[in-house]
Amino acid sequence: MDIVMGPVLFNWPAETWRDFWFRIADEAPVARAVIGEVVCSKRAPLYFDHLVEVIERLQAGGKRVALATLAEVMSDVDRRTVAQVVELAELVEIEINDISALAHLEGHAFAVGPYVNVYNERTLSYLARKGAKRFALPPEIPADSLEILTAAARELGALTEVHAFGRAPLALSARCYHARAHGRTKDSCQYVCDEDPDGMEVKTLDGREFLAINGIQTLSYGCVDLSTVIDELRRMGVGALRISPHSVDMVRVARIFADAAAGDISGAEAHAKLKESGLPLPAINGFFHHRAGHEWVA
Repeated sequence: MDIVMGPVLFNWPAETWRDFWFRIADEAPVARAVIGEVVCSKRAPLYFDHLVEVIERLQAGGKRVALATLAEVMSDVDRRTVAQVVELAELVEIEINDISALAHLEGHAFAVGPYVNVYNERTLSYLARKGAKRFALPPEIPADSLEILTAAARELGALTEVHAFGRAPLALSARCYHARAHGRTKDSCQYVCDEDPDGMEVKTLDGREFLAINGIQTLSYGCVDLSTVIDELRRMGVGALRISPHSVDMVRVARIFADAAAGDISGAEAHAKLKESGLPLPAINGFFHHRAGHEWVA
């Protein structure tokens, strides 16, 4: 199985974002890197000045590069942002996260991101006929459904990815709760989300950790870790493990998953190493086991 570095979901400073991808290009054992802004079109221009040099550095490092589109398209600015990304389809692979991007991709092969609701074989088949060659499946899909979809994708000449590490993306909103929590509106947010490089944690009224907020996006509080089920994913025929960038040593995280995927270390060893080097958050894998997503099944 390949290791894929997913897009940076959070509002990191442009230089931090650039340097992160430079290090991934030079040091991380990943086969594919997905870059671009997924969450908020207001953030996208912050990275434009570094986009070409990041793509070139990743390609020079032997990585396949994909550009991701926005996961929620609500305004003219959002539509223009998607159109600008898809214009680069001749140069790099495009990963769509909203169906509206299909209007720009006639005749082009593309990848499908985890924000498109591919929950059954008919949806998968429809997108494959449109040109989809790989599917990063939504993180809430349990093992039995994942196996069915992986088999269906293989029959269509496509492969599947699973979200194997990082806070799970759960939902998107038309409004920005991150801004609202700081007494601001979405239009005058002043990019307050940059204060939380791994998302803003949300607690219940009785003080229990519950979710995390990233602009308009809702994420899990805990960190998904599927390292203990890599053997099962390999048996299913899953093509790639996607790890989501956070403000920890992601090169080390990538190496742990690469070693586990190659069979050099066991899933239990990988899980132990991730606990030492990953986010200071509880590990979760409930969705995979058909349980509540925030649970950990040993």
